[in-house]
Amino acid sequence: MRRLAPVLRQDGVDTDLISLIKTILAACKEISFRVGQGELAGVLGSTLDENIQGETQKKLDVLANELLKDMILETGVVKAISSEEEDYTVAGNPEGRYLVTFDPLDGSSNTDINSLIGTIFSILPARADVDAADAAQFLQPGTAQIAAGYVLYGPSTMLALTTGKGTKLYTLDKTYGGFLLTQEEVAVPGVTAEFAINMSNQRHWQPGMQAYVADLLEGKPGPRGKNFNMRWIAAMVGDVHRVLCRGGIFMYPSDTKDPNKPNKLRLMYEANPMSFLVEQAGGLSSTGYQRIMEIEPTDIHQRVAVILGSKHEVETCLKYHQS
Repeated sequence: MRRLAPVLRQDGVDTDLISLIKTILAACKEISFRVGQGELAGVLGSTLDENIQGETQKKLDVLANELLKDMILETGVVKAISSEEEDYTVAGNPEGRYLVTFDPLDGSSNTDINSLIGTIFSILPARADVDAADAAQFLQPGTAQIAAGYVLYGPSTMLALTTGKGTKLYTLDKTYGGFLLTQEEVAVPGVTAEFAINMSNQRHWQPGMQAYVADLLEGKPGPRGKNFNMRWIAAMVGDVHRVLCRGGIFMYPSDTKDPNKPNKLRLMYEANPMSFLVEQAGGLSSTGYQRIMEIEPTDIHQRVAVILGSKHEVETCLKYHQS
């Protein structure tokens, strides 16, 4: 059986964690290649299946999920994985010290129009007191995350990564074949004049969010005293990348459109890893009423409202909710 004790380099870094992250990135490089080939690789379009979320799976969803699942489990350091595309968790090495959650292809509805998509992942410590096949392994708050990141498949393929010591950005050098550090210390500006939200749901929002966005739209003559620009990519990975690069506030609030599904984004696969990245870059993340990373999960596919981004703007938005 595989050892439980970590092996540390001289600088104190866990070599198993480094190996695991490298494996995730190797899978993402393969996904990046397939995405770049597009119609030439025959990977565009939908399958006839639905995932656990009730969403029709894209061909690239399935391909990305299988690549990540197979490669991560082969490392031998992972006790179990949980994917947004899988109904249940998948057991790995019973002696593994890590858990991995991932959204294999965030924004996959953008694949057919050649727009931004990405892979989001989170690494958690495995629980020694819970069986590898038990989903209770994953019912940990976001504060327990060891590492989190996303790979954005855009004009260039970029990685945002945190291990709890700030957020860094890397760019895939396709000549060299590796991710090279391009921004050592990401800092989200505290003040912004950009917001990202799906305005088509406006009539379904709670009063606090209704009032907040209404004041943004009033512009300079309104109570906020300045003009705001709206940006919306329809892929969380793209909208959060913009926040990390130049600030802003990203919101996917609760709504009343479907009483059985008041929230859209998944806690484990999207909200927690993105919150970790944004907070490590100096931003804030909340549901409107609670810090996202302090939520105690009750289900591996739990959904939450998300408000994250520039510190001052998130704090302003939260005041509307509190009132």
